Amino acid sequence: MIPTLILFGLLLGRWWRTTLIAAALGWPVLLVATDVSGVGPGLLGASGLAVVNTAVGVLVHRGVLLVVRQRRHP
Repeated sequence: MIPTLILFGLLLGRWWRTTLIAAALGWPVLLVATDVSGVGPGLLGASGLAVVNTAVGVLVHRGVLLVVRQRRHP
């Protein structure tokens, strides 16, 4: 499940704010909809971990983008 969120951040890292909000809201909804977790206080922790894992993907995306831009315009 963690690689899914990192990949989500990698693919949509350009729109990082929207991506992090979507991860924070969408991941707990997905967990409840697939009956992995019930509604409760544990979803807050799941939401936080989803944001952290997605942020890793976003940071990698932004880092690669920065390197490419620096190489393109020396």
